[in-house]
Amino acid sequence: MKLNAPITRRHALTLLGTVTCLPMIHAAQAADARRLRIGIMAGEDEDLWRVITANAAKEGLDLSIVTFSDYNTPDEALAEHEIDANAFQHGPFLQAQIAARGYDIVAVGNTYFSPIGLYSARWKSVTELPRNAVIGVPNDPSNEGRALHLLETLGLIRLAPSAGLLPTPLDITDNPRNLTFHELDAGIVGRSLPDLDAAVVNTNWALKAEIDLQKQKIGQESLQDNPYVNFIAVNAADAKAPWVTPLVNAVHQPSTRTAIETIFHGSVVPAWT
Repeated sequence: MKLNAPITRRHALTLLGTVTCLPMIHAAQAADARRLRIGIMAGEDEDLWRVITANAAKEGLDLSIVTFSDYNTPDEALAEHEIDANAFQHGPFLQAQIAARGYDIVAVGNTYFSPIGLYSARWKSVTELPRNAVIGVPNDPSNEGRALHLLETLGLIRLAPSAGLLPTPLDITDNPRNLTFHELDAGIVGRSLPDLDAAVVNTNWALKAEIDLQKQKIGQESLQDNPYVNFIAVNAADAKAPWVTPLVNAVHQPSTRTAIETIFHGSVVPAWT
């Protein structure tokens, strides 16, 4: 069933038990299935979780998919037990949420790796970026840090080693091209690309902003030793719950791998072996 437009956390919770991507199955089988509420971001992940939901039905799970339109509410909803699991984030983001809000949330199984990219509508390569260029970066701590590390890898800036995974522009120790950084909401930075020399954009937001991932990408991070792999997260108290392994198994299937490669047009890769 096609989900509607992105909904807020408050509205999402009124739909639990009715918003579902399950294919039609025998009524007795549905009654016996373990019902779970899974929080995801609205957009392409909805198509992916239709496939996972079908896999989960074979594992004895009845998934209701709850969509969110911003990054902060899925962990809040999980911590308050309004959903059973979520699948939208990577390790540094979760660690930042835990540090800020004290959540007791853990990862239980990888989903995919979505490499963050540097895009430009004006320049064809990093070497073409001029002095005094204006670069857009996400303004949330984990994604801004990720963006700045990518720019360092591309040779555009140098960061203080003490900054760790969460640097800000204040941690830039060398900026030979005198780049200016515009810190924007992750959902806005991609749409602002025409007004910038370049922007670091998460893949899902780049797709929503209709950025040409192949033609406009001038830099991308590598998967090797990368901490930014996305995963399924649950409350720590549920980490060994009997439904966790079947849920992870529903993701780690050939059909899910094919769906990831198709839905994201090769810009996202499965993150399990």
